Parts: sequence; C-alpha cells; structure tokens
Amino acid sequence: MTVLPEEFVRTTVAREGEPGAAWIAGLPGLVEELLDRWECVPDGPVMHGGVGVIVPVRPVRRGDERPAVVKVSFPHPGNVHEPDAFVAWGGRGAVLLHERDDERFAMLLERVRPLTLGELQDGDEVVRVAGRLNRRLAVPAPPGLPRLRERADAWEEQLRKDAEDMPHALPRDVLDAAVATVRELGPVQPDVLVHGDLHARNILRADREPWLAVDPKGYAGDPAYDGGTLLKSRALTLLEADDLGKAVDRILDVFTEAAELDRERVRRWAQFHAVQAAFWGRRHGFRVARGGPLLDWITEFADHLAGLLTKRS
Repeated sequence: MTVLPEEFVRTTVAREGEPGAAWIAGLPGLVEELLDRWECVPDGPVMHGGVGVIVPVRPVRRGDERPAVVKVSFPHPGNVHEPDAFVAWGGRGAVLLHERDDERFAMLLERVRPLTLGELQDGDEVVRVAGRLNRRLAVPAPPGLPRLRERADAWEEQLRKDAEDMPHALPRDVLDAAVATVRELGPVQPDVLVHGDLHARNILRADREPWLAVDPKGYAGDPAYDGGTLLKSRALTLLEADDLGKAVDRILDVFTEAAELDRERVRRWAQFHAVQAAFWGRRHGFRVARGGPLLDWITEFADHLAGLLTKRS
C-alpha cells in the first residue's frame, strides 16, 4: 500500500477541506491502480510537491525499463493543461510524458534528479538556465490551451478592486504602470506555449539534458510573461543584495539575453507580477508567511520591488 507523506496529507486537508480529505482517502488505492495499469513497480519513497504526489517507479514492461515517476495531482483547473504542454514539447526542455489519465489528473513521466536549479549558488547561472529554457519552451501553442490574452480584462478588474479595497497599499504611479501593461500587452499576445510557473524550483537536474522543466500550467501567450514569474520567484534572494536596483537590472539583463526577449517587455510583466504579489500578500499571505512580522516584511519588500521596477523603464 502506498504511504503518503504526512506533511502532504496535512497541508492538502487544511487547504482543500472535506474534498481534500476525501481525495486523500482514495489516493493510495488510485496510485496502486495506476501502477498496475502502467505496469510499474515502486522504486523509492513517495515524494510530493504543493498539490500532488510523485511516486518513483520502474516500468516492468518489456523494452521499457527507464526510471519514471507517477504523478497524481489534486483535481484543480490549474492542473488541467499540464499534460498538453508536455505533449507539445515532446521532451524539448521538459520531462517526457509517457502516459496520461486526465480524468484522474495522473501522468507517468520521465524521472529527473531531486536537485532543483534553485539550489545552485551562482545566481547568474540560475537565471541564465531559466532564460535558455524559456526560449526552448516557446513553441507554437496547441489548440485548446487557455490564452493569457483572454485574462486581460479580469486582470485589470482585479487590480482596480485591490486598489479600491486597499487604497494606501501602493503609489498611484505603480498601480497605473501595472494597469497599462495589462491594457497594452495583455490583449495582444502570440500563440506561443508558455510554462506559466517558470521558477528555479520547477527546473530540475536531469540525465537526458542538463536541466528540464516540470509542473507547467500550459498557457498560450507572451514568453516574456514567464520572465516576470522568474523575477518574482527570485525575490527572497534579492533580499540579500547590497544594491537592489543593480541586482534587479542584472536579473533582467541575464534573463533577456539568454531567452532572446525584449528587456522592456520582461520588465513590464515583472512589474505587473510584483504588483499582483503585493496585493495578494495583503489578502492571503505568502507560502512562507501567513501572518505576523515576517508577512509584513515580505509585503513591504514586494511593494518596494514593484516601485523599483516601475522606475527602471
């Protein structure tokens, strides 16, 4: 019987309530069913991410004994298009998809090593690798993926609601810059496949290629959008910078050169992401801090980053 990590059980039930508890109760049996159907045997302890479990396995079918993992995610709209992205990439810069069960939100995937890009000490290399992967993942988007351009109106509406509910959160020029990005860049985006959550913890060391992406959202839109996602994810490392402005400029320079993207578009999306984060932190907190002085400190830093990115055009 599959043994689920206690932390994963606890956080899933806390986040999802009764539906999460019911899903957890049936998850061991579901994993066993998938192992049987895909002819795999367990090959290590069960691991987990934020919303799913990862079971290391070895396929026993003749002619295919490559190490793999069975991934099962909690059913959520944000997880629907992950396998579609993997199919479109076909192993180009991302892990290979061997099998899928969309109804169960389950996949049999190529196994990579448990070392994330974020564990590297060289900050420039982290950003450079992410930029190169961003470029390689920018392939024509298949039909059926959610288009980021269709979210532009909702983004603007949420920004204005946040500003109305929290009128003293951010200076007017910072908010106006984020709204301008949504209006000017949001509705006109290419039909290019975008990872949607490209950060260093979602890039893992591999054998087939040095680094491979995992956990995509699978959007169609502007590849520069993921530059903003990456910079936001580097926020905690920026806390250590002696000169925050220079550190932000360095990330933008290294990423845009590696990704072959327009620096100004990346900056604008990064500023939009920072504004979103500043409002989100006030409403919901962050993963590393749900309240107290630490949350206040991180939120203040998000405000500062949003303002700094506004002024670096």
